[in-house]
Amino acid sequence: MSQPKTERVVIIGASDNPERYSHKAQLLLRQHGHEVVPVHPKLAEIEGVPVVADLSAISGPVDTVTLYVGPAISLTLKDKLIALKPKRVIFNPGTENAPLQDALTSAGIACEEACTLVLLHTGQF
Repeated sequence: MSQPKTERVVIIGASDNPERYSHKAQLLLRQHGHEVVPVHPKLAEIEGVPVVADLSAISGPVDTVTLYVGPAISLTLKDKLIALKPKRVIFNPGTENAPLQDALTSAGIACEEACTLVLLHTGQF
């Protein structure tokens, strides 16, 4: 039986608060063997994983970006997201942003409105 593919996943809106969905997603992604790159402007690490303050500091290929910030913040990240060239961006519930999705899709980046936690729990990630 083949091993499931592991991905490099950038978490925008990462949190060290265990009650936050972005925190739960980070833990579950790691449990599923994925490499996580949490992004938060003020945190140094979450659960022993170094946090990146800005998207422009990320180098190398990115499979998935999962969003946990609202449209007011995510729209300001448009150019950096396009420059990052992830294979897909997941807009978790409450982060939907049609103008950003249109820009990413035009740049050849797949977008989906879904819950990262549900995708992981149901084997659809």
